Amino acid sequence: MTNTEAAEINKVTEEVIGAAIDVHRELGPGLLESAYEACLIYELHARSLSVERQKPLPVVYRGIKLDCGYRIDLLVDGCVVVELKSVEKVQKIHKMQLLSYLRLSGLSIGLLINFNSETLVKGISRIVNELKD
Repeated sequence: MTNTEAAEINKVTEEVIGAAIDVHRELGPGLLESAYEACLIYELHARSLSVERQKPLPVVYRGIKLDCGYRIDLLVDGCVVVELKSVEKVQKIHKMQLLSYLRLSGLSIGLLINFNSETLVKGISRIVNELKD
């Protein structure tokens, strides 16, 4: 990844985090994930970012693409995977899930955002897929 690509990805992640904080300030914790998803998409579009919602993610096994029903919650500007949660506590499996999505998609950066946090900053994890060139 070039410095320019890394800078662009960092800019997108900052925008996503800012938009998520705005949504959380407005709505607070305790709603369904789908409500946060719809509001976050609105905020990201307002920031002129492209968003793909519930993007299908095939599993490639031994060179064959298999549709196993996996979906990326949000793919922002084609470079940042966003996995949304509204759970009491983020579990290790949630982070592993996002890392698997990054590996399957070939992307390097993902954000796991748990809107069921008193302070949203505590509910955000940045996950990095160490890609091999």
